[in-house]
Amino acid sequence: MTDNIPLQPVRHKKRHDNKRRDGCCPWSRCCGGGDFRPRTVWLGHPEKREQRYPRNVINNQKYNFFTFLPGVLFNQFKYFFNLYFLLLACSQFVNELRLGALYTYWVPLGFVLIITIVREAVEEMRCFLRDKEVNSQIYSKLSTRGTVKVKSSGIQVGDLIIVEKVGLLISSCFLRTDQLDGETDWKLRLPVACTQRLPIAADLLQIRSFVYAEEPNIDIHNFIGTFTREDGDPPVNESLSIENTLWASTVIASGTVVGVVIYTGKELRSVMNTSNPRHKIGLFDLEVNCLTKILFGALVVVSLVMVALQHFAGRWYLQIFRFLLLFSNIVPISLRVNLDMGKMVFSWMIKKDSKIPGTVVRASTFPEQLGRISYLLTDKTGTLTQNEMVFRRLHLGTVAYGMDSMDEVQSHVFSAYTQVIVHICNTSGSPPQDLQASRAPGATKVRKTISSRVHEAVKAIALVHNVTPVYESNGVTDQAEAEMHYEDTCRVYQASSPDEVSLVQWTESVGLTLVGRDQSSMQMRTPSGQILNFTILQIFPFTYESKRMGIIVRDESTGEITFYMKGADVVMAGIVQYNDWLEEECGNMAREGLRVLVVAKKSLTEEQYQDFEARYVQAKLSVHDRSLKVATVIESLEMEMELLCLTGVEDQLQADVRPTLEILRNAGIKVWMLTGDKLETANCTAKNAHLVTRNQDIHVFRPVTTRSEAHLELNAFRRKHDCALVISGDSLEVCLKYYEYEFMELACQCPAVVCCRCAPTQKAQIVRLLQERTGKLTCAVGDGGNDVSMIQEADCGVGVEGKEGKQASLAADFSITQFKHLGRLLMVHGRNSYKRSAALSQFVIHRSLCISTMQAVFSSVFYFASVPLYQGFLIIGYSTIYTMFPVFSLVLDKDVKSEVAMLYPELYKDLLKGRPLSFKTFLIWVLISIYQGNIIMYGALLLFESEFVHIVAISFTSLILTELLMVALTVQTWHWLMIVAELLSLACYIASLVFLHEFIGKYSFFYVYFIATLSFVWKVTAITLVSCLPLYILKYLRRRFSPPSYSKLTS
Repeated sequence: MTDNIPLQPVRHKKRHDNKRRDGCCPWSRCCGGGDFRPRTVWLGHPEKREQRYPRNVINNQKYNFFTFLPGVLFNQFKYFFNLYFLLLACSQFVNELRLGALYTYWVPLGFVLIITIVREAVEEMRCFLRDKEVNSQIYSKLSTRGTVKVKSSGIQVGDLIIVEKVGLLISSCFLRTDQLDGETDWKLRLPVACTQRLPIAADLLQIRSFVYAEEPNIDIHNFIGTFTREDGDPPVNESLSIENTLWASTVIASGTVVGVVIYTGKELRSVMNTSNPRHKIGLFDLEVNCLTKILFGALVVVSLVMVALQHFAGRWYLQIFRFLLLFSNIVPISLRVNLDMGKMVFSWMIKKDSKIPGTVVRASTFPEQLGRISYLLTDKTGTLTQNEMVFRRLHLGTVAYGMDSMDEVQSHVFSAYTQVIVHICNTSGSPPQDLQASRAPGATKVRKTISSRVHEAVKAIALVHNVTPVYESNGVTDQAEAEMHYEDTCRVYQASSPDEVSLVQWTESVGLTLVGRDQSSMQMRTPSGQILNFTILQIFPFTYESKRMGIIVRDESTGEITFYMKGADVVMAGIVQYNDWLEEECGNMAREGLRVLVVAKKSLTEEQYQDFEARYVQAKLSVHDRSLKVATVIESLEMEMELLCLTGVEDQLQADVRPTLEILRNAGIKVWMLTGDKLETANCTAKNAHLVTRNQDIHVFRPVTTRSEAHLELNAFRRKHDCALVISGDSLEVCLKYYEYEFMELACQCPAVVCCRCAPTQKAQIVRLLQERTGKLTCAVGDGGNDVSMIQEADCGVGVEGKEGKQASLAADFSITQFKHLGRLLMVHGRNSYKRSAALSQFVIHRSLCISTMQAVFSSVFYFASVPLYQGFLIIGYSTIYTMFPVFSLVLDKDVKSEVAMLYPELYKDLLKGRPLSFKTFLIWVLISIYQGNIIMYGALLLFESEFVHIVAISFTSLILTELLMVALTVQTWHWLMIVAELLSLACYIASLVFLHEFIGKYSFFYVYFIATLSFVWKVTAITLVSCLPLYILKYLRRRFSPPSYSKLTS
């Protein structure tokens, strides 16, 4: 888990890399890096450390053994809802305030706390086991006793760590940094030169050498350090850069690396780029908490009114407390229990859904959040795309070749190299006319045949790249033999971009195969098996600024020197010779979602190249303005180049990405794509995935570095309407620095936003700004370690298990296996969870308000006495065995089938306004509760005036029947478990009257002879019907004249 300086290239899984900017890291406030210092690390001698370094462990737990119980209890009681019930239960220890048995208050509270503690304990244990698995991974360490095994948690700064894969790579290696920056491209890394002269790796322990490294910081693209060997004659000093480092979770193709550990634990780049996970609280929970505060206010008001009607007589302040306790049911403690259990059911339903297999719910506390997402922020590579490039188009200007005509290209290539063989066998020594035309410096003026043009284009594509073929053992052929004979089955391609690999694989498919490469030469195999050797004279790598790459090679068979170049059309248009088709065809291919590259060449004489090389070397030795001088020299070659072809490469999308994005858009969810990839790549993917529709314009935000530039560009953007925005991370940083409010206001109006070259912390910053500026719920989707900060910052974090590992999946609230599953997760499960939670919470509140209203009527009839209507078992049984199962069965209710919810995503849009649980619906349920409570209590008093002693049995029976009927009237789609719950609850109540009448009637005269009379039955039935029938009629009329949006789909 450290940064390594490689001795021999490697495949390394736990190495972390050091990089830095001069001066203070601009992100130091985010990562707490103010106290970090540079360090001197002696190779193989961790005991020589000058300062204390953090342990190399991962700890994602919220609590430890000692803080678990206090921490969980504190997190529970810091919220008003739970604190209120704790104080309520504690008040029963005061004799003057006691209203009944202690268990009537402590049992419900204890039940809530036990469920919460068990749930937290399970999550903490899972987290502990995951951390333990990572911290216990075994690595090889080079020591004076030889190679020893060490756990990841035992690695220290200064240790020499060995990572092996079959075979040995001599001078360089490739690695992937997908867990750090989201890019799965292979990057070249170089060893420290002076260590390569040591006979064996163990000699590293015998020399006196150290690495001076910069302080830990968040910059993942730079590193500054030096390597010093003191016992050399003279002492050796080498500068170290990003090219000499390996990072955490990097993957290397082959060979062995010995690396010195520079950073550990919290000082790792990957850790510093990951923000601490915040404790997420669902918006629904906050809304319910707000409603409970309103109910508490009503409780206080009712208590004060009761005391006021007594004219504040006697010890009125004690009466206030007694009334607060008496009406405590107004704030239902069962609400928290029902909602928590409902969330567990929703989470179980998500995990058991066969249409989204492999989905895991890691945070079961807010599945209903999925039903109210307004902004979806997604990664690109591995999330929307497979990061597998496929060659789709070769365009020569007058002719284009697609996937269905590649056999013609293969035929032309075969024909060209057959002519070469004929020429070799021809004693006259005159090459064919086609090839003569293509090789001469003035060849562009000679009309070429289609065959020679195709050959030149394929040859250029096969040469202008940074791809390296690597040979591995396949079980039949060992590595050395495979490399010697260029065995096709053992060869894999490594490159800094998957685009590059796809181009080289395509040239292989049409007959021209790259079989070997080192730092100074390339070997190509023709369709006939002949090996062509090319000397690499110069390479000009691709940069974000130049948007192009070039290479100068010498053909060893002819001595011909050629400068090949490929790049984006915006820069290549001014470099190639005049033509009338480049711009139009580039536009056509880009609209198809293809990544377009323009390929060109220029033949050089020996004198021209020698002149260029002299100027180029001189420019590279400059101390001042080196970059500018080097660029000027290279640009002197980049003139009047011959345009060879256009290539179109498609990044394969994940399955069903387009229809999924279409569903999300129709559901009213705005999608932002945040990627660390290049602007052109992100732009192509946005078009290809239909993130940007065909009839929408795209505004590419120009690179800005100053306040004035940002101001001008924002004004230009403001004039656009219904336009998608594409912006780079650097420009975004400038805009947020000077014009945060204005930029976010404009961006939030866009139908889609694409942010490219985003750092991990920048992704999290965008999520945070969206939450602050809009107040809407956000969902972040990603699959790599660089997405963890964004996922943890969002209201809902969704991790995709993909090629970039499980880091994002483990850090997310929900884990899916494919992006397409997101549609069903939101449209079906999110929608159902929210609507069911809203119905459940309102029904539990209704249930409590009903009995509180009856208590208020009862107290007012008995001269405002603070005497409980129901005591002991009745008050607990009311919210548990008598009504809990029917009310809780609402978690199975649904308004439409899942297929309909997916077919009409517009139904999801209705939820974004929060109407299922609003002050309006809350007030309606309050009025219903007051109406039913009054009807039941006054109905019991009127109809049973002569049997007033049985008022408890009468009113309680009517109350139970009313609750069961209300559940039946509320249900929209019956489930067999709902029917079972209704019948079971009714049976439990009847059985308790028959067999437990003495116990439950201890204070209230439940006599079987009275309950069994016909008079009791019809009067209770009449009270129940009067309390429920008007509500059913109103519901019918409302559905008839003002039906909800889903009713047309279910009719």
